[in-house]
Amino acid sequence: MLIDCPRLPAPKRFKMVSMYSAATTRPQLVHLTEQLNDLKQRGTYFKLRILEDEQGSVCTYDGKRVINLASNNYLGLCDHPKLREAAIAATEKYGVGSGAVRTIAGTMRIHMELEEKIAAFKGVEACVVFQSGFTANAGTVSSILGKEDFILSDELNHASIIDGARLSRAKIKVFRHKDVAHAEELLKEIQNEPGRKLLITDGVFSMDGDIGPVDKLCDLADKYGAIMMVDDAHASGVLGRNGRGSVDHFHCTQRVDVQVGTLSKAIGALGGYVCGSRDLIDYLYHRARPFLFSTSHPPSVAATCIAAFDLLESEPERIERLWNNTRYFKQQLTEAGFDVGGRTTPASETPITPILIGDGRKTMEFSKALFDAGVMATGIAFPTVPEGKARIRTIMTSEHTRKQIDQALDTLTTVARKMSILNV
Repeated sequence: MLIDCPRLPAPKRFKMVSMYSAATTRPQLVHLTEQLNDLKQRGTYFKLRILEDEQGSVCTYDGKRVINLASNNYLGLCDHPKLREAAIAATEKYGVGSGAVRTIAGTMRIHMELEEKIAAFKGVEACVVFQSGFTANAGTVSSILGKEDFILSDELNHASIIDGARLSRAKIKVFRHKDVAHAEELLKEIQNEPGRKLLITDGVFSMDGDIGPVDKLCDLADKYGAIMMVDDAHASGVLGRNGRGSVDHFHCTQRVDVQVGTLSKAIGALGGYVCGSRDLIDYLYHRARPFLFSTSHPPSVAATCIAAFDLLESEPERIERLWNNTRYFKQQLTEAGFDVGGRTTPASETPITPILIGDGRKTMEFSKALFDAGVMATGIAFPTVPEGKARIRTIMTSEHTRKQIDQALDTLTTVARKMSILNV
């Protein structure tokens, strides 16, 4: 029986009736069915788990109450009363949608207030909000560079950075993970080539939970005249003063030209943003395709995000609880004998704590067994991570109680021993 988890009323269920038979796959898409069958044979095929109540430390997925170790809700803001109030008030005042893209008729006063709030929080001139962190990265990289330019990217950077680099048509150079010396080698090779150079890293890497060498890469950017860009999606709300991110953590605010963040993790809502100079943001207003061709945020989301940044300033104890939980959880996992990184993969330095299994099939079986035993801990395998490095990716939040953490640890250990993942 789970602890600290009051049961909510059972949700109403609705059955969707399709007009079409599942067996009517057209031959044009048979290749997709074949690839799905391959995933099933490998044991890495998955079905989406359905959340039936609030995103919390304990919640209901697929009708089962579980301790949630899979959410990016670092600070528990997804269901914070002040964010709820802000969303409701904005809906009552402005309605449910903006009705257009920002450059036509969809820029509301509350959108500008959010951008001003984020810029002030980050200590920069200006900010632009995108529909997601993915579009913030992809839209920015693809719009500020062209085919005559160069991108130097960490090999483990987020997929949105990779896609943005491809869309830009710039020449891409990939340096070994967090290898500053290798990054400099590549910069030396192209320093006399025409075109701009963009040096880009994640602030926190989303699969291993390690922190990028932002300060040392800034040194390289200064030395070689490169544009410096940091994706702080998993660092925002986690690192730096009051959660200002890895750029603040390394005291590099004035040395990073492009800061990317997300509003859907620690901030608890939806969206992404880019911070930098006024000219950078005005340029993105004119050229970033996701900004130009996607309807702007509903006013309720903008209001929610404004309230979240207020909470980062007024409730710093949330971040302190997050780190206390993180340190305890990592220590207990390590003492139990789990591989939480640092052997064949980078060591985790943040609330993202991978439990390395290696084999994709076994990882997915472990994840399912954990769920059956009351713990939501998602298995991640190729192609999200390299072959042979499949893992259970766990994340601590500020809202996990010590009892919940201990129960999750007990479940992890018990199931791992039954499956011969732990032999101690």
